[in-house]
Order: sequence, then structure tokens, then C-alpha cells
Amino acid sequence: MTEKSINKTEGTAKAATTAKVGTAKAKKKKVVDRQVPRANAYIQATYNNTIITIADPNGNVLGWSSAGVVGFKGPKKATPYAASLVTKDLMEKIAAYAVKEVSVFVKGIGGGREGAIRALHINGLNVVSINDVTPIPHNGCRPPKRRRV
Repeated sequence: MTEKSINKTEGTAKAATTAKVGTAKAKKKKVVDRQVPRANAYIQATYNNTIITIADPNGNVLGWSSAGVVGFKGPKKATPYAASLVTKDLMEKIAAYAVKEVSVFVKGIGGGREGAIRALHINGLNVVSINDVTPIPHNGCRPPKRRRV
């Protein structure tokens, strides 16, 4: 081998080792350093799923969970039992924030609506208020024209 080819192979080996070192970074989990005694709980209960989000009073999300994340599939995601497990999962996620009181905002008409509120209370949160923020159409969209047969 010539001198030039030896240098080329050494250079590629060095580049490969430096590339491996750069990509092997471990992900650091965000460290919670603040206490949020009062928060807002947003429950979205549809016919297909139940999603619960807990945010601080400024609107910054502390944690969220849904029936699909917990492991339910299909129509079981909209049940009150699924909503209780979603709440339990969410409480484990936000335990570091030491949330004591929540104001609940419920949107939707799904089955997990009341089950989620009960589960919040059972899991140690003091429910201060419950607001229904389900959007209601004020006469809604224009209906399709009448069918002529």
C-alpha cells in the first residue's frame, strides 16, 4: 500500500469513532423544581376517547394522559373505568408538582366525563370547581337543501 491510501483509511476510522461518540448521548429527564398547589384540569370526553390534561394557572401543561396511552383500544377508551385509570396514570406523572387543588373544565359528552371527575377526587385532589365548556352551536351550520323525489 502506498502512503496516501494508509492515511485515507486512518482518517475514515477516526471519523467513524468520533461520529459514534457524538451520537451516543443519553436523554436527560426534565427536573421539576417548582411546586404548583393549584392547577386546572381539562377533561375532553368524546365518544371515542378520554383525554385529561393538567396545567398550571398560566396554562403551562404539567402532564397529560389518555385512554389510548393507558392501553385501551376501540370503544373501551370512552368508558368511565378507562377514565379512572387515565386519571391514576396522570397523577403518577404529576406527583413531583405536589398539586392539591384543581379547577375542572369538562368538554364533550362521552362516557368518561363524570368518571374522570370522580377519579380526580379519589386520587387525592380537591376539586374546587367544575365548568362545562362544551361548545354549543347557536343555530349552527346551514342544513342541506331539501331532497326532491
